[in-house]
Amino acid sequence: PVQIVNVGRLDMHFEAGAVVDVAALHECRLVRSADIPVKLLAEGESTRAFTVRVHGASQAAREKITAAGGTVEIVSGR
Repeated sequence: PVQIVNVGRLDMHFEAGAVVDVAALHECRLVRSADIPVKLLAEGESTRAFTVRVHGASQAAREKITAAGGTVEIVSGR
């Protein structure tokens, strides 16, 4: 199984410059578990530059994050 997070949810919970990883997503309750992989999808918009560290991301989600000045790093494992 994989947990889904949409780009548009990130601005609601994180400040510009934040490192958004699975633990941070779990802490603010955007995902149910810190032990299940997370995939970033492109629904919504982001206006802040984040470093997003997740297990997968759609191409459109990557483009939205980089357009806002952020980066997407794909991590392996659980």
